[in-house]
Amino acid sequence: MSVDSVEPVRSWVRSGADRIASSLRFVVGDTPAAVGLVVLVTFAFLGVFGPAIAPHDPIRYSVQTGQGAIARLQSPTLAAPFGTTAYGKDVFSQFLAGARPTFVVGLFGGVATGGVGFLVGLVAGYFGGTVDEVLMRLTDLTFSLPFMPMALLLLTFVQPNIWVITAIVAAFLWKMPARVIRSEVLSVSERTFVRSAKASGAGHLRTMFVHVAPNVLPIAFLYTAYGVAWSIAAQASLAFLGFGDPTTTSWGRMLRQVFASGSIRVAWWWVIPPAVGIAAVTTSVFLIGRAYEEVINPEISEQSQ
Repeated sequence: MSVDSVEPVRSWVRSGADRIASSLRFVVGDTPAAVGLVVLVTFAFLGVFGPAIAPHDPIRYSVQTGQGAIARLQSPTLAAPFGTTAYGKDVFSQFLAGARPTFVVGLFGGVATGGVGFLVGLVAGYFGGTVDEVLMRLTDLTFSLPFMPMALLLLTFVQPNIWVITAIVAAFLWKMPARVIRSEVLSVSERTFVRSAKASGAGHLRTMFVHVAPNVLPIAFLYTAYGVAWSIAAQASLAFLGFGDPTTTSWGRMLRQVFASGSIRVAWWWVIPPAVGIAAVTTSVFLIGRAYEEVINPEISEQSQ
């Protein structure tokens, strides 16, 4: 590969790194977004190490009383800091272990949602014509299918696990970023530097990914972040309705179990940890997204002043 062909890639990487560093400095400087970032980093830590640092097995271990009986629906104590479930399980261990499936579906569902939406919007906006027509009609079809009923229908016929749920979430939620990115690509494609690249003989792939894509990537990152929150909320909703992965403990499944046990109105120590966990993570993503939106669209912050 010649030096001339490598240099644009290096320039693209340097420009992207500078843009990410600048955006990160802006987000850290915004207090709500900085708080959201701390929550998100904590959540990521629990997602990776939660099951390892859980003091007990969330499913097999049962907390016992001093008399040797199973401690059912016990409020927080030193032995069980978050209390116990109706089945005598340690809520603290379930909370720590339950962060992982929530993290996996949120991360991969968000990345898949943003990635598929980015590619569909980029290709549709760049080529236009028949390609745009086909991809946008496919997008319209996805808009017409309600997510939750379709997800429940699909999960009726397959064994639910976190990867199947992630795939279903990505299959239905890519539509929003695809629409927005297509609009941006239509605008960018008319700019002089893109026309110059085409006139100089650059191929479609090079023009799309070297000249057009860098100018719409910030929006793709923004919708990927929102996709994380959408995926977490979708996973928790499916698990609460009894369509989550039955082999793992997740925050949504914890809420399902407390509801099914009939203890949701009394066992507050069983309800609050997963509910707060889900709310804190989704809120933190939106706080970061709101701040990042001001980075890519300064008119928002000017209008709010």
